[in-house]
Amino acid sequence: MLTILVVLFVFSALILVHEAGHLAAAKKAGVKVEVFSLGFGKRLFGKEIGGTDYRVSMVPLGGYVKMEGEDPSEISSSETGLYSKPVGARFWIMASGALTNYVFAFLLFWVIFMIGVPTVSNEVGEVLKGYPAERSGIKEGDVIVKVGDKEVSYWDDIVDAIKKNSVSGEAVAFSVIRSGKELTIPITPDISTVTNVFGQKISRPMVGIGPRDKILSVSYGPAGAFYHGGKKLLSLTALTYKGIWLMITGGMPLKQSVSGPIGIMYFMNQAARLGIVPLLIITANVSMALAIFNLLPFPVLDGGHIMFLLAEKITGKPVSAKVQEYLTNAALVVLIAFAVFVSWQDVLKFTPLGGR
Repeated sequence: MLTILVVLFVFSALILVHEAGHLAAAKKAGVKVEVFSLGFGKRLFGKEIGGTDYRVSMVPLGGYVKMEGEDPSEISSSETGLYSKPVGARFWIMASGALTNYVFAFLLFWVIFMIGVPTVSNEVGEVLKGYPAERSGIKEGDVIVKVGDKEVSYWDDIVDAIKKNSVSGEAVAFSVIRSGKELTIPITPDISTVTNVFGQKISRPMVGIGPRDKILSVSYGPAGAFYHGGKKLLSLTALTYKGIWLMITGGMPLKQSVSGPIGIMYFMNQAARLGIVPLLIITANVSMALAIFNLLPFPVLDGGHIMFLLAEKITGKPVSAKVQEYLTNAALVVLIAFAVFVSWQDVLKFTPLGGR
């Protein structure tokens, strides 16, 4: 029960971070924010500060911001209404929620790398029969310290070095520590066809080794954590956009590639059971995903509002309220259908109904 509460708290916190971004940008632009709510539904209690009703509502999941004149069909003539502001100001108001989620994800990764990231060691735990490593003499328990000209400390380093140093038909020098002595073992990788995380068939050098089940906690100082946290976020962002593109173009199956609230809550629940660092890692990933998803150019999402602003900037006049309403309603139907589809796939994958 405690982990469920932790998951609900984290999920709500991420949505509040998003809405806080909209709040700060709106306040800075001089737009009146009528309501900033923790939760949805009936108002339970709150306090008005600076013309904004900061409230706690009945349904404690997420929250929302209500700005003056935000409905395009009821544009306010007030100077503090949303649509009284120039396109640039409205762009930053719409984009700030997602940008805040993205910055929050970076801050979490920064903290994670300072606390210590779970990392697989550079010790060989498995040598596959019939593969180049076995034929060359690699043994279980060997500690790999160098691949080619690159020194390695962790298993991810080994994988990257094999990719970079492998040329079809040429041997790669592996330096290993065995019984306190350093040995150099040349290995010629096989080039095999494998399936990557996106379900694509790719060519990959294979030497036939696996890591020992030995997890290290690798931490950095503030500067190192800043660098590695940013690098991690950028690599995950690139993977996410690649995944979205492959789903759009049909290069990756949709039902196996996306998760909705049920799937996210399942993974958060599993992470919460493992400890604070795994929970922070999944939270950072979800915060990044929320940022990317909300900026997609789809009506209903922040990216859809930005798309309307771009059209206004090009044509010199706002998209009519009727057109916005029509596109938003149509998009809402599509989004609901997509949410139902994804949720059903989550039910099949993560509940007993799917045989789990």
